[in-house]
Amino acid sequence: MESEGAAPGEAVEQAGPRTVFLVAHTGRPAAIRSAELVVQGLLKSGIGVRVLEHEARDLPLPPEVELVPECTPKVLDGCELLIVLGGDGTLLRGAEFARGSGVPMLGVNLGRVGFLAEAERDDLDKVVDRVVTRSYEVEERMTLDVLVRTNGDIVHRDWALNEAAVQKVSAERMLEVVLEIDGRPVTGFGCDGIVCATPTGSTAYAFSAGGPVVWPEVEALLMVPISAHALFAKPLVTSPTSVLAVEVQNGTPHGALWCDGRRTLELPAGARVEVRRGTVPVRLARLHHASFTDRLVAKFALPVSGWRGAPH
Repeated sequence: MESEGAAPGEAVEQAGPRTVFLVAHTGRPAAIRSAELVVQGLLKSGIGVRVLEHEARDLPLPPEVELVPECTPKVLDGCELLIVLGGDGTLLRGAEFARGSGVPMLGVNLGRVGFLAEAERDDLDKVVDRVVTRSYEVEERMTLDVLVRTNGDIVHRDWALNEAAVQKVSAERMLEVVLEIDGRPVTGFGCDGIVCATPTGSTAYAFSAGGPVVWPEVEALLMVPISAHALFAKPLVTSPTSVLAVEVQNGTPHGALWCDGRRTLELPAGARVEVRRGTVPVRLARLHHASFTDRLVAKFALPVSGWRGAPH
C-alpha cells in the first residue's frame, strides 16, 4: 500500500492532522451532491477538507471546511490526497494541481467515459472508506513537455497529461505540416491536425483520431494524424526518449496548439512544436487492482460474451 507522497512500493504514514483537497464540477447537480457526501464522510472520520473559495459558493459545505482563494498547486500544501469529482474535463483540471504539487489525484467519474477516474458515483462510500484507512496505491503517469519555437526562438512552454494537438483553425483549408522524429524528417502532408499523446492519452483524443490503444504501463510516445490527405499517414509509436516535432509550413493558414484541450496557443506559419517525455509525472491514486483490459472493456462496453478463457 502506498500513500502520502510514498515512492512506489513504500508505505508512509503522515504525522499530525490529515487533510484532503476537493475539486468538483459545481455545474453538475450530481457533483454537488457527491461533494456533500464525501465531505461529510471525511469530516466524520476526523479528516480535514480544503476547497477552493470560488467553488465553495456552489457547494453545501459545513463551516469546518477550509477555504482557500488561490488556484495554484500551492493550495495543496499539507494535503495527502486530491479528490476530483466530475467528468474528463474536471479530471484534467485536477491533474494540473496534482502535477504541480506532487499530491496523488483520486478521480470519481461523473461524466461519460472517465478513463482517468478510479471510481464511479455509486462508489462514494467506498472512496471515503479507502481514504480514511489509507487503502489505496499510487502510480505515476507519463506526461509531455511541450515547447514552441518561432524563428528559432522559444516562445512558449507547456505540458500535457493526455496530448498536445496541433490543429487547423480555418475550416476551409488544411494545415500543411512536416513531421519529425529525433531530428529527422518523416513525412509531410495537409491535414486537420496532429495529436502527440502519452499512453494515458491514447484513449482520449488520439483514440478518436484513429490511434492505437496503448496500455498505461507501456512507455512510449504517440503521433497520430487527423484527417491527413496522404497515402502514408499512419499513427506512429516511438520510444519514450524520442523527441517529436511538428512544423507548420510557410504559406499555410495559422494553426493552434491545444494541451489537454484546456490550454491553447496560436501557431503562425513557420512555427515549430516539439514534444518530449515530461520531467514531472502525474500521480494517480488507485483503489482497484483490476487490469487495464477490464477497464477498457467496462469503459467502452465492449462485447465479450462467449469468451471461455484459456483451459485450466
